[in-house]
Amino acid sequence: MSIVSDEQVIKVLRQYNPWWRTPSAIKEESKPQKRLAYYEALKMLRHKSIRRFAVLSGVRRVGKTTIMYQIIDKLINEGVNSKNILYVTFDNPILKLIDVESVLSIYESLYPMNGTRYIFFDEIQYTDNWELWMKVIYDSRKDIRLIATGSASPILEKGSTDSGTGRWSILKIPTMSFYEYCRLLELDEPILPENLRLSKLVKMNTSELDDLMSRFTYLQNHFNRYLTIGGFPELVLSEDDLYAQRMLREDVVDKVIKRDVLTLFNIRSPLLMEKLFLYLCMNSTEIFNATTAAKELDNTSVTTIDSYIEALEMSNLIYLSKPINVGSKGALKGKPKIFIADAAIRNAVLMIDDVLSDEKELGAIVETAVYKHIVSFYQGSTAQLGYFRKAKDNQKEVDVVVELPRQKILCEVKYRNNSHITATDAIVELCKDENSKVTNAFLITKHLDDFGITKHETATPIMRIPAIVFLYLLGKAEAEGQNGKI
Repeated sequence: MSIVSDEQVIKVLRQYNPWWRTPSAIKEESKPQKRLAYYEALKMLRHKSIRRFAVLSGVRRVGKTTIMYQIIDKLINEGVNSKNILYVTFDNPILKLIDVESVLSIYESLYPMNGTRYIFFDEIQYTDNWELWMKVIYDSRKDIRLIATGSASPILEKGSTDSGTGRWSILKIPTMSFYEYCRLLELDEPILPENLRLSKLVKMNTSELDDLMSRFTYLQNHFNRYLTIGGFPELVLSEDDLYAQRMLREDVVDKVIKRDVLTLFNIRSPLLMEKLFLYLCMNSTEIFNATTAAKELDNTSVTTIDSYIEALEMSNLIYLSKPINVGSKGALKGKPKIFIADAAIRNAVLMIDDVLSDEKELGAIVETAVYKHIVSFYQGSTAQLGYFRKAKDNQKEVDVVVELPRQKILCEVKYRNNSHITATDAIVELCKDENSKVTNAFLITKHLDDFGITKHETATPIMRIPAIVFLYLLGKAEAEGQNGKI
């Protein structure tokens, strides 16, 4: 005997699918501004020759459900019968008690009709054996097109590897880039040279660069706000930034740390997990030593800390940046740097009142934003991302290293009033070293008048570029489908 009756399930399904009764009801859920992932997911859903399910992966509030609603809206506008569209979230307590097959069976008993069915499964990881059911649906139901979402990407990726090869693809959705932030707010785009790429800046003269930088002046206040509230669509559109930050803090701590992570990863000590995440927020962008953290956090075991770090990474809450060798200089081994997935999470958890007036905090926020943008930009490529720090003189560091078969890119963040670097800085030494094979080097600065090639005599020129321009151009290139082509 089932714990949940069909009538209870039907009631839930009707609540989640108001367009069955009134097709225009989807307008209340859909939003006009589209994220980049919307177009990728829609393309996958509607591809005529390659049938493939799409799984959207990303932290809470990143906009996964909104993308689903926007696609449903698009389908209904194009004349798809609204009853051929099913949306369910397995985060619902009733739906957690039944399996995918039961949901589909009850839905199709309500509307036994012909034609293509469009199925949208939200938070798919909460249903047992989800990957096996998706495999069965793909193999046996050619009339079904499906999009699913999940907040724990490696769980989804494991399912994709085990059962999903050739059946579905994972689309990782980070928080919005600064370029997407500007698009969401429908800000006027700066007029830029055609096909402008970051790698081309080194060939521009001072006058051309000065003209380029001046075109971003009007975006400076928006950039400051972006650094404060981050790239969560709902927060970006909010008119009350303080309230939005509070909501984000409650979502991250109460819903993700206290519920999602505990449920999905069998965490034995919820309090320790909270303390660890707070510790990471306080020490983000720094090199992480699990032994030190274990001692400072109730003298717990290193094994426990490592497993909790893995759970946070799987939940899309943090990035781990690992050391990379560059040239002939020996690099620090083993210890990662930790980046919070979006600086806004860090700001909200630490309840920092005015990050813009604290140069050290601001530097950590911009470094976080730079790393997040680079991760998103190189997603799906063969790039290895990490950082460099000399093993013997470990004060010498490069914040971000991107390694590709034919490229090695260095990024050093100096978001402060004086961005001067000396000849002994790691980025300068590496750009002088022929064995390093560095192809591009960027020094990311604070002010729009702080640009141009540094005066150091290096084999590879080091390009000073304001953070607002660096992040905007990186996001714009990604939006134009130029991922990985810096």
